[in-house]
Amino acid sequence: MKQSPGPSQGDMPLDEFQAAMDRIVDWICRYRRNIDQRPVLPDVPPGAVRGALPKEAPLQGETMERIWQDFEQLIVPAITHWNHPRFFAYFSITGSLAGAMAELASAVLNVNAMLWKTSPAATELEEVTLGWLRRLLNLPEEFFGIIYDTASISTLHALAAARAAHPELAIREKGMAGRPELPRLRIYTSDQAHSSVEKAAITLGFGLEGVRKIATDSSYRMKPDALARAIAEDRRHGWLPLAVVATVGTTSTTSVDPVPAIAEICRRENLWLHVDAAYGGMAAMLPEKRQVLAGCHQADSLVVNPHKWLFVPIDLSAFYTRRPELLRRAFSLVPVYLQTPEHQQVHNLMDYGIQLGRRFRALKLWFVMRYFGRQGLENRIRHAIELAGRLAKWIDHHPEFERMAPVPFSTVCFRARPPGMHPSEALNRVNRTLLDRLNQTRKVFLSGTELNGQFCLRAAIGNILTTQTHVEELWEHLQATYREVRP
Repeated sequence: MKQSPGPSQGDMPLDEFQAAMDRIVDWICRYRRNIDQRPVLPDVPPGAVRGALPKEAPLQGETMERIWQDFEQLIVPAITHWNHPRFFAYFSITGSLAGAMAELASAVLNVNAMLWKTSPAATELEEVTLGWLRRLLNLPEEFFGIIYDTASISTLHALAAARAAHPELAIREKGMAGRPELPRLRIYTSDQAHSSVEKAAITLGFGLEGVRKIATDSSYRMKPDALARAIAEDRRHGWLPLAVVATVGTTSTTSVDPVPAIAEICRRENLWLHVDAAYGGMAAMLPEKRQVLAGCHQADSLVVNPHKWLFVPIDLSAFYTRRPELLRRAFSLVPVYLQTPEHQQVHNLMDYGIQLGRRFRALKLWFVMRYFGRQGLENRIRHAIELAGRLAKWIDHHPEFERMAPVPFSTVCFRARPPGMHPSEALNRVNRTLLDRLNQTRKVFLSGTELNGQFCLRAAIGNILTTQTHVEELWEHLQATYREVRP
């Protein structure tokens, strides 16, 4: 095997790096230019990539040419292309090229943004960009912002702060184990909420029994009266209600919980209100969608994900709270080796989360917001919503398809319904088969979900490259595949 021509010490020579980057940039441009000609899903069995790679790392360095060759021949064919314009599964996302450029710059700088002193620009740019985003979403100026990796971690931090709001429990000092005097803690969320709420409960020691799921209405929104009754019942039985997690854009249907009514209950009951607006919150940039964050100014914390619908490469989750002192109370721990003379003049962002090391994520948000501008971002979000509206209309007008939920944003839940077929089990089988067969074509990629025991398909539109033509192709593939599986 050919050895790398570089020196035995030090990094890659810059002339070698520049030549390799020229090749990589050329590949990136070809990849993006022709991406819609690729299958969305790879045609590989489990273990194919693992079996094609050596069991041991190389003893001697290899050339970048050889490494890149293996990337193209072994890795790319086994990639599910999330940047594909016919990727309609989960929450369709885009890592824009502007964001990708920032990722490269961030990697070269290799910043650890744990303290202001470890890189002043990283800390202050994070504050500035989150201020820009806060104003784009019309959130209160007093909301303190910080970047985490994902909404799952943001929810975990919100619930940790909610627990810190009860210093009488002395959990920071004494923990939760082996304390019979400690009441059982309860958090509330809807039966449509993301599973990260339950994962946070497991991690924080509340347990799955510490999560009470509240029923939703016919549009899959949390019922405030059911929430109020649950809190009252739990208090009577000795639970300590701690927090409510409301959702703006639920995972299955993208429904919006009635946050104003939930906020009033939380105010009356002295509960922390966290709003998971990871997906839907970004739509509030649009004047015609501003109401999706109604009531969120009363929340104690809120999360939106620029990596979901602001074209920032994954991962970047923007967390806001009106009570940062409680976040700091939950997580700040400063040994001597992390103390700096500026600590009273600056925010050391390590104090507001579980991690010490922090990537320079703000750089890619800054690049994206500057490159597209507010109008460019609004236009692209609005375009995705319009495309989803067209798909919903085609489904509504088809005699053998039916929509299963409202479409407040750009995600459409639907199913096939052959004439005369009524039992749920039979309908579920048909639609599971339809989804599997459709994805087996590898021309499009959809996900599925279950609503009140009824399986349905889920088309999420949001990729920056998706056009009406791609959505028309999806609809054509759906109808053709349905004709194949129709009983």
